[in-house]
Amino acid sequence: MLSVSGLQSAYGPSQVLFDVELRIAEGEVVTLLGRNGMGKTTTVRSIMGLLKPHAGKISFADRDVFGAAPEAVARLGVGLVPEGRQTFATLTVRENLVATAANRLRRKAPWTLERVYALFPRLRERAGQAAGTLSGGEQQMLVVGRALMTNPRLLILDEATEGLAPVIRAEIWRCIEALKAEGQSILLIDKNVEVLKRLADRHYILEKGRTVWSGSSADLAANAELVHRYVGI
Repeated sequence: MLSVSGLQSAYGPSQVLFDVELRIAEGEVVTLLGRNGMGKTTTVRSIMGLLKPHAGKISFADRDVFGAAPEAVARLGVGLVPEGRQTFATLTVRENLVATAANRLRRKAPWTLERVYALFPRLRERAGQAAGTLSGGEQQMLVVGRALMTNPRLLILDEATEGLAPVIRAEIWRCIEALKAEGQSILLIDKNVEVLKRLADRHYILEKGRTVWSGSSADLAANAELVHRYVGI
């Protein structure tokens, strides 16, 4: 579904990505691992068209999206849960959810308000409340729900559990497990390697803007030194 090869990106004169390789097949849950500053979010921004890369190849659903505008990538079926939440603070929970709702892929059982409320009952309780007044955990649920309302073929979650209380973090993981069970393709960035080893099918590790390793959860679990070297603090 998603294929990234030889990806290079920069912020002005500062090059961040030098050689990123990444593949995600239909129905897979794949992670992008690495310490802070290694290029994970920049990779996501390059895929989404939020940062224009200057070399490499990016294709999604057999279409070339290298350097494409963010709205074009989104229309093809890529949904993003960005780092830092980024809700529409003055809109209500319900307005946030319906603002970008679409079913461009004409799914027979699309994501709707009711399905999102069933996944996150707290959002139903807060439906008429301004998003900016929600707790951090509730805002994170809202952003995940908003991305699902676009009915994406690929859902990208960038640090979706960062800074959340343990009980809220567990609820987000429960949501991701439910999505996986439904066959949703997912790209995950997170620091909880133990959960990711259990949840994901395959993993990629970035080091200084380069893909330095890729493998299955079994491969990752069998190589504690690899995790310590590239992911551990």
